[in-house]
Amino acid sequence: MNNTLIHANNIYKEYKDNLLILDNLDLEIKKNNFYSIVGKSGAGKSTLLHLLGLLDIPTKGEIYINGKPTSNLKPKEIAFLRMSTIGFVFQSYHLNNSLKAYENVMLPMYVNPKYNYHDMEIKADELLKLVGLEHRKHHFPNELSGGEQQRIAIARALANDPDCILADEPTGNLDKENESNIFNIFKKLVIKGKSVVVISHNESVKNYTDKIYELKNGKLEEKH
Repeated sequence: MNNTLIHANNIYKEYKDNLLILDNLDLEIKKNNFYSIVGKSGAGKSTLLHLLGLLDIPTKGEIYINGKPTSNLKPKEIAFLRMSTIGFVFQSYHLNNSLKAYENVMLPMYVNPKYNYHDMEIKADELLKLVGLEHRKHHFPNELSGGEQQRIAIARALANDPDCILADEPTGNLDKENESNIFNIFKKLVIKGKSVVVISHNESVKNYTDKIYELKNGKLEEKH
């Protein structure tokens, strides 16, 4: 049984003026694993994450999700695949400041036909409990600390029960204690069967992940 969830196969990404960011890159994201990708600023880490999450398309190469190519999919098919397979966490949280914590968690569920409003409320409560913030459900983002806001963002990323979480510098704005809290939540998700990919400039992430790669000169090198 193939347990590869996402496969970036022979990926090239080139920008204007022939600027080659990713050069024949290959990466397999296995189910039930925790990965980190480190590298200097400008190395292409966020570009790679956007490709893995189907937010961008490669110049050449193919992104496979559960063994199926994605380059020939229509926009609606890509949107559905992204919704059902991938959850995103960003450094700046991207919470809606006019909505309470539980309402932010519910947002992605509105586009999922399997949920009615009552189901959404129950799911939001479950996810807030998972990240240890059920007691903060009625607070607005500006009433929460940075670490709490990021935990809300993680709960929101899990709203549609994706197979994989892609996190771009999720602890970049946090202190060491909150960094540890976030990475331990990710480890808990892996134990529950999820895959997690974290982009970071901080090599301390290697203390938490199963595999760590360095992105350098457009290529990935596994670090031990």
